[in-house]
Amino acid sequence: MQLDTLTTFFMWCTVIDGALLVLWTVVFLFAPDLVYRTQSRWFPIPRQTFDVVMYGFLGLFKILFLVFNLVPYLALLIVG
Repeated sequence: MQLDTLTTFFMWCTVIDGALLVLWTVVFLFAPDLVYRTQSRWFPIPRQTFDVVMYGFLGLFKILFLVFNLVPYLALLIVG
């Protein structure tokens, strides 16, 4: 596989996943009641538990984004 192709792949992965991370954060910050009402129809959990779970998933997604998207992209930019 060419280095340019791999760099482009990780660039687009970083852009797409970064946009998802920002969108998820903005929605959770500015419309938490809407998200809770929507999700509580399928999963009846208390609001406090829901907030902790969402915060945990947001943190996990951020760590996975950094480790599997941003760091490989930066490493390929340095190597290339």
